[in-house]
Amino acid sequence: MHKDFRLENHPILRRSFATLFFWCAVLLWLPPVALGAPPAPTGGPIAIHPENPHYYIYGGQPLILITSAEHYGAMINKDFDYVAYFDALKSFGLNYTRIYPGAMFEPQGKFLPGNTLGPRPWSLIVPWARSDQPGYLFCGNKFDLDRWNDEYFARLKDFIAKAGERGIIVEICFFNSQYSDTWPLSPLYHENNIQGVGKCSFVDAQTLKCPDVVAREADYVRKIIREVNEFDNVILEICDEPALFTPFNEAGAWVGHLIEVAAEAEKNLPKKHLIAQEVEGPVGGPIDFAGDPDLAVIVGQYVQAGGMDQMGGIKALDLEYQHNKPIEMNETYYYPLDYEDDKIADSRVEAWEFLVGGGASFNQLNGLYTAENPTGNTADNLRLLAGLKILKDFIYSFDFIRMKQDRNFTVKGASSNAICRGISEPGKQYAFYLHHSVVMGRGHGYRAILGSYVEHLEIDLPAGPYKLDWVDPATGSVVASEAIQHKGGKRDFITPSHSVDIALRIKGK
Repeated sequence: MHKDFRLENHPILRRSFATLFFWCAVLLWLPPVALGAPPAPTGGPIAIHPENPHYYIYGGQPLILITSAEHYGAMINKDFDYVAYFDALKSFGLNYTRIYPGAMFEPQGKFLPGNTLGPRPWSLIVPWARSDQPGYLFCGNKFDLDRWNDEYFARLKDFIAKAGERGIIVEICFFNSQYSDTWPLSPLYHENNIQGVGKCSFVDAQTLKCPDVVAREADYVRKIIREVNEFDNVILEICDEPALFTPFNEAGAWVGHLIEVAAEAEKNLPKKHLIAQEVEGPVGGPIDFAGDPDLAVIVGQYVQAGGMDQMGGIKALDLEYQHNKPIEMNETYYYPLDYEDDKIADSRVEAWEFLVGGGASFNQLNGLYTAENPTGNTADNLRLLAGLKILKDFIYSFDFIRMKQDRNFTVKGASSNAICRGISEPGKQYAFYLHHSVVMGRGHGYRAILGSYVEHLEIDLPAGPYKLDWVDPATGSVVASEAIQHKGGKRDFITPSHSVDIALRIKGK
């Protein structure tokens, strides 16, 4: 080695050592079952399961989507190593990611340093080709909206293919509500394209008020849908947070138009993909498309989120479950922002309550992934990802495709500060989860309340033999088991002592 060699002067080697350290930590920490899981076999695009429309089918197998994902910039940020990122997700059995494909992105460092959705100007890649005219407000030449960027679509296809090889579903979210600091960066803003399209405010950019913008937005949706139609591991999502600044009726009319555009774009293509859309505003209002036959997946964001007129994912389990469609919680607090005290426990309880309550897709928004650290190589992230694997293993320990939301088998007994959810196949299998938390902020998340808890529960079960396992959600360990011969009706149970949460698995013999 040269006598003047210093690792800090060699960033490529430094990242290689960091990546090596991460995978050594994974190999030492994880049980063997977490590694080497084969990707799902092919068999058509991810679809609604024919036996239970609250869940998915993919490769002929029932599927729940669960992840802790980067901030949607992996595709448009050329600095981000998405293969390393996918390998990190796969190593923990996680199977889901989301991307924003280019209509909206953020300034560098917004929310958190290293935000992947805020690329360096020269690292941005979007669907539209550059012109020969200088003057793009972010960096470089303006865009020519009449021409597509071949390099972008090659990257998009490789991105989805690499995810598919690892059994990961890619949710393409075409739009997010524009902000005052994001709209001037968009290629669709009038100063950034040679056509002069987009002479409107950020509030109106995603309404039907600007026909020139709407036409280009529809072209963008159609083009991406055509390019990705060959892939099975894709869900199409229209818009995140469509009415943050825009009246519900205006945003809703625009979203409805683009749902029609997306459905029509696939009408004559070989493969048909699920279309998803977030509910915002009142149930049954202008941005509640849960009953639309073209909409396959009902999306909520955060836990309750009433303060922002968004429908939280857990709230959607209460208000939208009757539509018999998968319910998705597509975003949590941006980890580690806003979580308080025990951030790991705060993250855990929202995921467990949602999925044990009947949810189909859970995405924790994770700021620990950056272009410098695409595997999220931190002690916190190892715990977060391992915790989600424990949850996935718990759900997959059931024949969950035969289970539905059930609030009746737990009759009474939980204390007033306990929050409970469950799914069941009556008389055969029951999943139950209980935690002690309070809702934070405007309904965005939970703050877990540490203590020493023992709950007395009254559970109503049909007659028969059962095996009961009490599971610690933090470790996945079975802390107590019991075999019973039940005569039918109500029966009292006492939970093991727990500091935040406890899960119960009941199976008929």
